[in-house]
Amino acid sequence: MQFGIFTIGDVTQDPTTGRTPTEHERIQATVAIAKKAEEVGLDVFATGQHHNPPFVAPANPPILLASIAAQTERLQLSTATTLITTTDPVRIAEDYAYLQHLSGGRVDLTMGRGNTGPVYPWFGQDIRQGIPLAVEHYGLLHRLWREDVVNWQGRFRSALQGFTSTPRPLDDVPPFVWHGSIRSPEIPEQAAYYGDGFFHNNIFWPAEHTRRMVEFYRQRFEHYGHGSADQAIVGLGGQVFMRRSSQDAVREFRPYFDNAPVYGHGPSLEDFTTQTPLTVGSPQQVIEKTLSFRDYAGDYQRQLFLMDHAGLPLKTVLEQLDLLGEEVVPVLRKEFAALKPAHVPEAPTHASLVARRRAGQDPVPGGAEDSPAGRARAAQAAEQTAPGSAPRTAEGARR
Repeated sequence: MQFGIFTIGDVTQDPTTGRTPTEHERIQATVAIAKKAEEVGLDVFATGQHHNPPFVAPANPPILLASIAAQTERLQLSTATTLITTTDPVRIAEDYAYLQHLSGGRVDLTMGRGNTGPVYPWFGQDIRQGIPLAVEHYGLLHRLWREDVVNWQGRFRSALQGFTSTPRPLDDVPPFVWHGSIRSPEIPEQAAYYGDGFFHNNIFWPAEHTRRMVEFYRQRFEHYGHGSADQAIVGLGGQVFMRRSSQDAVREFRPYFDNAPVYGHGPSLEDFTTQTPLTVGSPQQVIEKTLSFRDYAGDYQRQLFLMDHAGLPLKTVLEQLDLLGEEVVPVLRKEFAALKPAHVPEAPTHASLVARRRAGQDPVPGGAEDSPAGRARAAQAAEQTAPGSAPRTAEGARR
């Protein structure tokens, strides 16, 4: 199981001092946090994609991730969101294949639609087409990474004739893709169709909602013939703030929570920690709550924590990472490993994807074509597919 952190890159005033870091300071701090994550033994660093204040998470995440790749040796680099709706899939194919080569394969992506409505017209798209955009754009991206020459026509961008995306993926194996969604069932349907991973960033949602989304993805993953439901690849989000004493943690974090740009001035800290995965307390409390995620999500492959938001100073974030790496993650690794059945896969890596490719075990979109059930699914999918796109997953999700 992989453990790591993700950042949304917000530039927020520290409510205890009144000081707001500059964009330059926040960007440099983000690199320092990623390097610290590797130092304390975490597996993954992920960044969001934003195009608006107060966020400086890069409009082009490969720039940040390439810099971090040059300063780390084993850290898996990921996106907490790649805006598949408003970013040209050709650009995604080229940028992340390039990052693959620079990082030696230490890269994967989480496709998402983001949570900022105005970004759509900024990039010439219509927010009312969010789901169809996600479906069509990813269908093209999937082909660009797997076919040397692509002829394609769709609804939302110009057609491609004899196009080759360069550079080609490292070892001819594309980066692993997670599809991220908080509430739209069409997205886990899409993830299941392709045999990709599903990431539910459940930081704002109660356990029952997360359970339903993950369960739906697992059912559809099995339906498409990629393996049993418990073999589907799942990732979860979370938020933590720790001190040795839970009372100290609550007292120190409360002003940051109350003024956070996303959930500040809303529910109380006590209500939020009761109803969502947010844990503010001792390392032992973080361990216990994180282990409880398995009760409703099953055995899963990736756990990412948000730790550097709401104006927390860099010194405090680095202290949090020390606690996470030294006291929390080693226990979580041991406990989750002891509970995981042998047939449940590990988190994908470039090495495991290369081995899968060489063994001829890459998932076939819509199900294995060499079985009657797979052929039936493929025929049904073809009836629901626009030229150059994946199935209209909204239809499948509503069934």
